[in-house]
Amino acid sequence: MKNKGFLVLLTGIIVVAIAAGLYFALKPKAIYIHNEGEAQGTNYSATYEQPEGIDLQKKIEKKIQEFDMSISTYQPNSIISRINNNDKTVKTDLYFETMFYAAQEAAARTNGAIDITVGPLVKAWGFVNFGKNKLVKLPNVSEFLPYIGYKKIHLKDHKLIKDDPRIIIDDNSLGEGYSSDIIAKLLKDNGCKNYMVDIGGEVVCKGLNSKGEKWTVGINKPIDDSTSTISEIQTVIHITNCAVTTSGGYRKFFIRNGKKYSHIINPHTGYPIDNNMLSVTVVAPTGLMADTYDTPFMVIGVDSCLKVCKRIPGMDCYINYTDKKGKNQVVYTKGFEKYLTK
Repeated sequence: MKNKGFLVLLTGIIVVAIAAGLYFALKPKAIYIHNEGEAQGTNYSATYEQPEGIDLQKKIEKKIQEFDMSISTYQPNSIISRINNNDKTVKTDLYFETMFYAAQEAAARTNGAIDITVGPLVKAWGFVNFGKNKLVKLPNVSEFLPYIGYKKIHLKDHKLIKDDPRIIIDDNSLGEGYSSDIIAKLLKDNGCKNYMVDIGGEVVCKGLNSKGEKWTVGINKPIDDSTSTISEIQTVIHITNCAVTTSGGYRKFFIRNGKKYSHIINPHTGYPIDNNMLSVTVVAPTGLMADTYDTPFMVIGVDSCLKVCKRIPGMDCYINYTDKKGKNQVVYTKGFEKYLTK
């Protein structure tokens, strides 16, 4: 009887094992859905594994439109646009306030190298609708500096208070990274555990790609190209559960009398940056954090960039710059090394 019982048990185990084997053999492979379209004057893409195979593109685009109505300067009736037009009835929402406090904190950490009041200067230098409006003459920056300064704006009771009504808020230097966070959250809320969101080159990812590997992101070689038609990958990084953004002066710029003028403005001088920085790639826990710091890192230079970056938990950076002989060089934080290998 003992042997018979053992045989029955053994047979049961074999049947279960075969059934399990058949289940995993016949189980369909995970299907990753890819969506893409236009957003905030640029393009977006989202690749994700939705457990039930549901295409979320309509939800993604609805969320982008909702987000734009808060902080997009491209929308004339958005909260930020109404603030810029001195609409005294407008109240800020969570999107705007999150952006505001992130920018103000980064400004304090970088001695004002990021400044969301720099909008008038960006426009004066011809970098609004860049390529469509030809700059006739260089601006007189002294006319604008009196109403540039992150300490001249304050948030109180869901109202943005300006020290000067001429102040214009420009959050374009961090909006795309923040947008990627918003879409990443939507994917997570809809059951996605593996995804990558890319808005204007600012990436947020979680989990693994369809091959079961970390997500792959290329860092472009900083080749001057105002037409944005030349793209050469300098290095590839492998990331998961983080965000990566890049700022550089090699796409938006113009040359006047042999001098290059970058779209990145130094808020202190009112002029485009004039240093040896070519590009900065930042990896951080969120797209908002990464995108908030990559531009001021271009302003403050190599040494200060590395110092500030090392002080912020979870942040690492990769810097392209020119040395004293004019040759391109690369330096990165110790923690960045882990992204360079699979």
